[in-house]
Amino acid sequence: MNWRDYISVDLNVCHGKACITGTRIMVSVVLDNLAAGVPVDEILQSYPSLTREAIQAAISYAVVT
Repeated sequence: MNWRDYISVDLNVCHGKACITGTRIMVSVVLDNLAAGVPVDEILQSYPSLTREAIQAAISYAVVT
């Protein structure tokens, strides 16, 4: 998986913070939820536009950056 397929940075969206492409869901929000122990299924339920792949991309992005 290439995280670049799922993560974008646009100065006009969320003040240039890394977001899941096509959404305004910041990568930091996904990572904060995971760090707090929120199960992936619950995150997906809370953010219906997310996919499991997008969550995995957020994790990969965090490792690389």
